[in-house]
Amino acid sequence: MLDLLRLLSQQPILLLAILLGLGSLLGSFRYKGVHLGPAAVLFGAIAISSLGTAYGLKLELPEVVGTLGLVLFTYTVGLLSGPNFFASLRRGWVAMVAVVGVFVAVGFVGVLGGRLLGLSSPVIAGTFAGALTNTPALAAATERAGDTTGPTIGYSIAYLYGVAAMLVAAMLVLRRSSDDRARDPLTNLTIRVDLDAPICAHEIVRDSGGTVVFSRIQHGEENPIEVIDEHEILQAGDLVTVVGPAGAVSGVAERLGHRSSHALQSQRRDLDFRRITVSQAALAGRTIAELGLDERFGAVATRVRRGDLDMVASEDFVLQMGDRVRVTAPSGRLKEVSAYLGDSERGLSDINPIGFALGLAVGVALGLVHIPAPGGGFTLGAAAGTLLVGLVFGRLVRVGPLVVSMSTSSATSLSTFGMITFLAYAGSRAGERFVASVTSDLGWKVLVLGALLTTVAAVAIAFVGRSVLKTNSRQLAGVIAGAQTQPAVLAFANDRTGFDLRVGLGYAMVYPAAMIAKILLAQVIAGL
Repeated sequence: MLDLLRLLSQQPILLLAILLGLGSLLGSFRYKGVHLGPAAVLFGAIAISSLGTAYGLKLELPEVVGTLGLVLFTYTVGLLSGPNFFASLRRGWVAMVAVVGVFVAVGFVGVLGGRLLGLSSPVIAGTFAGALTNTPALAAATERAGDTTGPTIGYSIAYLYGVAAMLVAAMLVLRRSSDDRARDPLTNLTIRVDLDAPICAHEIVRDSGGTVVFSRIQHGEENPIEVIDEHEILQAGDLVTVVGPAGAVSGVAERLGHRSSHALQSQRRDLDFRRITVSQAALAGRTIAELGLDERFGAVATRVRRGDLDMVASEDFVLQMGDRVRVTAPSGRLKEVSAYLGDSERGLSDINPIGFALGLAVGVALGLVHIPAPGGGFTLGAAAGTLLVGLVFGRLVRVGPLVVSMSTSSATSLSTFGMITFLAYAGSRAGERFVASVTSDLGWKVLVLGALLTTVAAVAIAFVGRSVLKTNSRQLAGVIAGAQTQPAVLAFANDRTGFDLRVGLGYAMVYPAAMIAKILLAQVIAGL
């Protein structure tokens, strides 16, 4: 054992590989659907580093390793969150402001409680990050404090209760969901129009808030099935197919007429459909409307699958490389549509090195800019700088001819690698003092403060969701998961609700704002 530890103390790359492998293995174990996931790398690194300390050896990773992992993680989180973040600014700004307000209050409670318990600012900042289970916030606190040990100890002690308490909060919220237990997945329905006066299809889409799209129309059963035009006039006797969440589709059926016994989508002689992967770089960052499928091919896009989530292909939906678009087109033209969109998996795992390098460089440079403020001012730091640039690039997708985003699969892979690399670094640096800190007065003080902060956050978010946002139970469970930026809570809520879309909507609505607020607040707390 001693020889192995001595070898690891001399070979940082080998140490990193072992920490990543062991931590990931521990994180894969599940109990009743709950697992530590990447956070297990932190605890594994603390354990091995503490073991080395017991033998008089320092098992620490170089600082540059932690910085690299940090910027990889925060930048790719920004790329992944950018589209949802800016969309949420328009649709869910009230929820975002409310959640940010909750975190400001939690930060105030943390500073006040931490001072009463005699804790230092770096420890309070780390406890704040752990109680709200946010790794970028830990990274930001570490960078601002110039101290790895204090924030990491606070984070690691508070983290487990942070996960468990929010799981309980989501469970309690979902127990009250008897009023909205019905699933609301995307579906399609053929409707027979039964109106006294004609109506434009665009008017129906507009009134639904863009949550539905039309795909097919048949003017009488003797006529061929056609792709519906955006401004098609619907009149009595028409058969139309509408796609969207089940509840919205039912509402459209009631407005236009009634469900038909016919299913236009199953009749594939005139029209056919398939999912086509967007792999043409020139189309990244374009909206569905900008594709011009109707004008080019007489086709229509109805759904977009990104990762594991199906979404309605509304006109203003911004496409990313790797999105899978469900297209309805005349049977003989699907090959043309496929060639136009690309429909190739090759290259989707590429990281787009030019755009990637540009984003990292701009983000790190932004983090170095000094912002004047009372008390001497501050810099955003590499974590916040790369996150903000990632958000903007994720929304823009391209700047002129240069694609500055990347496929979801590539960004997710880099994000995971960056996260576990930073956690391995932080754990290796904290292990030397972890055991002594936990067994001292510091341990129980951090535990008490962390539990207080998590509980305050959970109660406040649930109260705001019910009383201010007036949201349903399933969306509120998603808001809790998104506010906590905790995938384990999201997975739990999805499992309990059968992957109800309202859970994902609540999560996406507040997640980016919660992420940014925690990072900035952790830096402020660490610098007090």
